[in-house]
Amino acid sequence: MKQSKMFIPTLREVPNDAESKSHQLLLKAGMIKQIASGVYSYLPIAKRVLNNIEAIVREEMEAIDGVEILMPALQPSELWQESGRWPSYGAELMRMTDRHGREFALGPTHEEIITSLVRDELKSYKKLPVTLFQIQNKFRDEKRPRFGLLRGREFIMKDAYSFHATEESLDATYQDMYQAYSNIYNRVGLKFRPVIADSGAIGGSHTHEFMALAEIGEDTIAYTDGSDYAANIEKAEVLYTPNVQHTAEAALEKIHTPGVKTAQQLADLLGKRLDEIVKSMIVKVDDRFVMFLIRGHHELNDVKVKSFFGTEVVEMATEAEIEGIMNAKPGSLGPVGVDKIDIYADHSVQDINNLAVGANETDYHYINANLGRDFQIKAFGDFRFILEGEQAADGSGPVKFAEGIEVGQVFKLGTKYSEAMKATFLDEQGKAQPMIMGCYGIGVSRTLSAVIEQHHDDNGIIWPKAITPFDIHIISVNPKQDAQRTLADQLYTDFSKNYQVLYDDRQERAGVKFNDADLIGVPLRIVVGKQAADGIVEVKLRGTGESFEVPVNELTAKIETLYQDLA
Repeated sequence: MKQSKMFIPTLREVPNDAESKSHQLLLKAGMIKQIASGVYSYLPIAKRVLNNIEAIVREEMEAIDGVEILMPALQPSELWQESGRWPSYGAELMRMTDRHGREFALGPTHEEIITSLVRDELKSYKKLPVTLFQIQNKFRDEKRPRFGLLRGREFIMKDAYSFHATEESLDATYQDMYQAYSNIYNRVGLKFRPVIADSGAIGGSHTHEFMALAEIGEDTIAYTDGSDYAANIEKAEVLYTPNVQHTAEAALEKIHTPGVKTAQQLADLLGKRLDEIVKSMIVKVDDRFVMFLIRGHHELNDVKVKSFFGTEVVEMATEAEIEGIMNAKPGSLGPVGVDKIDIYADHSVQDINNLAVGANETDYHYINANLGRDFQIKAFGDFRFILEGEQAADGSGPVKFAEGIEVGQVFKLGTKYSEAMKATFLDEQGKAQPMIMGCYGIGVSRTLSAVIEQHHDDNGIIWPKAITPFDIHIISVNPKQDAQRTLADQLYTDFSKNYQVLYDDRQERAGVKFNDADLIGVPLRIVVGKQAADGIVEVKLRGTGESFEVPVNELTAKIETLYQDLA
């Protein structure tokens, strides 16, 4: 492809609102153009890379018997009403009404559509299992789109759905998908970790996220060097090992604490460490309020609370709700004398006594509050986020934290959707059974950004070989010079027979061409310059910066060797 015919609007300056490196480079290299907040056009270079990623995805999906389809992005609300997600999905669901008053949504995901499709066509266990996948644009009304393609309102996704007669069949496909995803991310050149994760609004009993390691990552991964253990911090289990530090129980005493609203402020006032303070929080679980106690240096984990209660609806009580229940403002809450609501506590709370807690009276706290004597706990549990340095759940050692970008996720959905939407099959005894489902998603456009986050330098992108938009970038330094133009034209014709070639034939200054070449990031560069008349060109590796002066009659062999060695 001649660069003079391409549409690559590179930029010299990066827009101020581009926070992540991938966002900056996608804009600067002329690969995307923002149309609205979180909505982008993919320009020719980006589209070529996306095509390469999608080709790898298709190969790996078809290798495990996935069959490609394409479903509508516009989804009728009736199907979401059947699944129960129309009222519960939240503000991210883009809803609309047609001219007849019928409600629709732009699909953020396709569980309802695929379930309705399969329930009408697959009626016997003999036709199961089956795996269907698509690559399609998705829509989510993100409250704060950011980081370019990493968190947008329209994005490209591969989603697959499998249907089974038995749990064993689902387990086999889940493992196939897990391995296929690992293959995909290895092939596109990502450093990643599969992590134990939360299923979120999609639901399901078992799930892994595939996290690309990156400084800009919006998720924190807890992992160890001693094993392949890795978990999203929301799901990382805290192994409770009793560390009892009880002293003789002292008399309960109420103290005046004007202006004290945080655990740290209370610790400072009392001259205690933060981990010696206990925080009390009121949480709304479905339609009831409960109190949670955690130690001052810990943070309540709503995902674990949801799991403990088996619900998807957990939110912090508002200040007005708290005052209505406790007759006190947040910051002065505590368990002493509480009998209107149940009290739960993190395991570690039982390690200390003579607690400092709120007195349920604004600007007052208790000291020396003790479990059993002054308040009761309904149940202890793992209700907090793990801390770096604590032991991993598999006993492999202390966890470390890393930032990651979620680029894919695999779910065991079970019968959540098939039961709600009556997607059944006849088993060997002729009895109707709900189909057992799996769901598997890859953020294709996110993967593009994640690769750039890991593969770049100060000058631009460095594409891995498998997804590079072009294999070779030929640059004619001065096309006005006959020898340069003639040689560059000939090399373009010759190498285009076996490689994808971008040929910079533009009437631009050499500096502009080299800067653009660095931005675009093609792995191999052939520079046709002043030595063209002598039959010598420069070959440069984008990744290492290493360059060679190569006679034209040796160029084909040199390029073949360098290309084979590319990662």
